[in-house]
Amino acid sequence: MKKLISFAIPCFNEEENVKYVYEALKTIALKLKNYSFEYIYVDNGSSDNTRGEISKLVRKDPNVLGVFLSRNFGPESSMHAGLDHAKGDAVIAYESDLQDPPELILKFVKKWEEGYDVVLGVRTKIEDNLLMTFFRISFYKILKAVSDIEIPVNSGSYSLMDRRVVDNLQSLPEKFRMMRGLRAWVGYKTAYIKYHRRRRQRGKSSYNFFRYVKHAERSFFGFSYLPLDIMIYTGFLLVFFSFLFIVGYLIFFLFFGNPIKGAVTILVAIVFFGGIQLLAMSILGKYIQVIMEETKSRPVYIVDQIISAKKNRRRLNIHGK
Repeated sequence: MKKLISFAIPCFNEEENVKYVYEALKTIALKLKNYSFEYIYVDNGSSDNTRGEISKLVRKDPNVLGVFLSRNFGPESSMHAGLDHAKGDAVIAYESDLQDPPELILKFVKKWEEGYDVVLGVRTKIEDNLLMTFFRISFYKILKAVSDIEIPVNSGSYSLMDRRVVDNLQSLPEKFRMMRGLRAWVGYKTAYIKYHRRRRQRGKSSYNFFRYVKHAERSFFGFSYLPLDIMIYTGFLLVFFSFLFIVGYLIFFLFFGNPIKGAVTILVAIVFFGGIQLLAMSILGKYIQVIMEETKSRPVYIVDQIISAKKNRRRLNIHGK
């Protein structure tokens, strides 16, 4: 029997792209005659006609599965839902904005055939405005520097993962997910394919600066304890220098009198140490937020409806993990 490759395609307000994504992936699939394919579309609570466009594809092709979430649970959750419902021997994560060149999939599959369990697309250039490009590059470099694991720079969700990699990802119990970090955490033999990410041709991106900041926050506090370490070292240094200052002040006072005149210096010291304490409390608060997310044990997503032309299609993970 032919091996099955699944396409996991998260969507949010992508009615203009749904059909074109299918056509692009179908063109690639026809070139890989030794494999069979399925197309898992996950609608992440879209407010446009994305659901209707996916339903048309389901009626047209029995290999298309439509998974409709009850609301928008965020991009990480929709990708998680796609992996949950994929049955393939390998799963290719593909974003529905068509900015990643589909023809790269041929190279992904070739590397998989060579024995690689994970094949990552690494962006050498991204057609975006200069400010967002700068922030994106800076984010990846900082994350790589502070993370407890080796997370490849400029690797997005575009990738191929062997079934055993997907099974291990889906077995992880945590709710505070960042797929790129978890994908690196599980390990396995990995290949890297460099490519040029194109500008969006249709529709409007739902990502803005604040969403990127939120994503960066999830990454830092989910995969690094460096902020806590910095707090410890900073506290130690402040105590050390404060002790030296007190000793120096007492010696100066005994021989030369009071060296500090007025309240400005005291006020500056209060503001400085107060700011450090507030920053430390904020960092602790963010880690506590992560702990709360985990202990609530709420599902990562909730499925409103699953549609498929295959009557024997299994209904699974309706409430995520």
